[in-house]
Amino acid sequence: MAEVKEPIAQEPEMMQPSQAEELEQAEVLDPAGKRKGKRPPMSKKEKKKWIRRGIALVVVIAIGLGLVKIFSGKGGGETQVITDEVCYGSITSTVEGSGLTKAKSSEAITITTPGTVQEVFVTEGQEVTAGTPLFTVDSPTAQTNVQKARSTVEGYEKQLSTLQKDLAGLNLSAPYGGKLMEVTELHPGDPIAKGTVVATLADDTKMRLEQYYSYAYAGDLKAGQSVQVSIPALMTTLTGTVETVHMVSRITPEGSKLFSAEIVVKNDGVLAADMTASASVTVNGETVYPYEAGKLEYYRTGKLESTVDGTVISSKLVNYLQVSSGQVLVNIDGENSESELFSIQQSLDSAREELEKAEKNLANCSAVAPIDGKVIGLTAVAGEEVNTQSPLVTISDTKSVIINATVDERNVSYVKPGTMVELDQWDTMATGIVESVSLSSTVTNGVANYPMVISVDNAEGTIQVNSNINYKLIASQNDNCLVLPLQAVRTVSLEDGSSATVVYVQGDRPENALENVVIDEEIPQGFWPVSVEIGISDTYNVEIKSGVEEGTVVFTQIQSTSAWG
Repeated sequence: MAEVKEPIAQEPEMMQPSQAEELEQAEVLDPAGKRKGKRPPMSKKEKKKWIRRGIALVVVIAIGLGLVKIFSGKGGGETQVITDEVCYGSITSTVEGSGLTKAKSSEAITITTPGTVQEVFVTEGQEVTAGTPLFTVDSPTAQTNVQKARSTVEGYEKQLSTLQKDLAGLNLSAPYGGKLMEVTELHPGDPIAKGTVVATLADDTKMRLEQYYSYAYAGDLKAGQSVQVSIPALMTTLTGTVETVHMVSRITPEGSKLFSAEIVVKNDGVLAADMTASASVTVNGETVYPYEAGKLEYYRTGKLESTVDGTVISSKLVNYLQVSSGQVLVNIDGENSESELFSIQQSLDSAREELEKAEKNLANCSAVAPIDGKVIGLTAVAGEEVNTQSPLVTISDTKSVIINATVDERNVSYVKPGTMVELDQWDTMATGIVESVSLSSTVTNGVANYPMVISVDNAEGTIQVNSNINYKLIASQNDNCLVLPLQAVRTVSLEDGSSATVVYVQGDRPENALENVVIDEEIPQGFWPVSVEIGISDTYNVEIKSGVEEGTVVFTQIQSTSAWG
């Protein structure tokens, strides 16, 4: 590079006394240029004045030449490489922001139906305790709304109960043990309608026999009494039990008066309906016979029918099949019925919510304070109509305040419930505690922010509610760690498309220097990119966890100075 040499200024010689004398001898010309004679001799005062002017001129010229020399350089300016040294220090990372204060507990009482305020028992600003009467309102509509809402709920509850019982038929099962008869042939895919009878189920585990006896033995036959049942077809006698006695009055052709008794006998699988049988009983050592023999019947018989509309999935219906109680016989796909059940359940839930609102509104017509606190809003005026659009009374417990704030994605990992927080509201200082940090966020300008709740004791009432407040908390702190200025740490791109956090180390190329770094800024010669792991940071410095050691000199920036002129 060619060096630009600066011109050397010639310094003027100091005026000598002989020169002053020559000036004294110089001729003086008049304005027309004619000689007028010689200049009169200078006084000592005038000589000193001329000497001082000469000296001042020399100094000015010297200073001007010196400044030009200082700021001259390539391109009219100079550059300087700024470095820093890795050293041990302390870092305190803080999170700051602002939020909105509100009472931790606050209740607003509103009347949603027309009415007239009758009495008001409190004033705005008054401290109240839970249960303190607030006001009364006359609202007939509120009572009517509760009755209507309750009736609607009861209607949906009945519909739901009925449909739930019907849906039990999706798995049509035997309600008791017995034998299937008169079954309907069903195949998968067959449509089936609600109310379709698919079989008759006869409970043949026991048989029933009705017998008539003379009134002469009234009172001698009782429920639970044992009897002997004769079955001529089987030429056997079985033990039965009197289940029920009916004191009816049957008159025979012979003029005898009879009462009836229902006899039950256990069936071991050999008895069938319509078999002839008779039951005798011993009374006071005497055998009492019925007026006539009777016919055995199944203990009970019922129809199995579908309770839903749908499509048959499977069927196990077979004539004379012995089944047990609860055994599933037909599977039905009742999609429409399930949709109807879901719809009714939703309607019932909504109706219950409306009933709850109506009951709460009616209770508010004779309102009492729901919490301890201060009346911070009061619009109820005795004799005036109710304003259904705004609360009549608002009560807040201002002794305990919460602050709704946010913390950004860079710092949210450092903020935990229980973290102490410094608070400042118009120079009123307080200390709070992080109560919760939400796991969900909202994104603003590309930055995710997480809702945070801070609680603070306000027993003295120094913090104003429903107002902004500034917060500051220590996110992380390290009192003995390697640190560097933030400007010394860079995020660079690598040729493979990945990125790395690096510092540029001065000296010979280190073994851990990165290859294939995409350089997008001017890096001085003699500095090499080394990957580092960083930790917390504050406004100026960043923690270096690994990658370089104490005393390492790293590149920070190039500082430029512009030339004058």
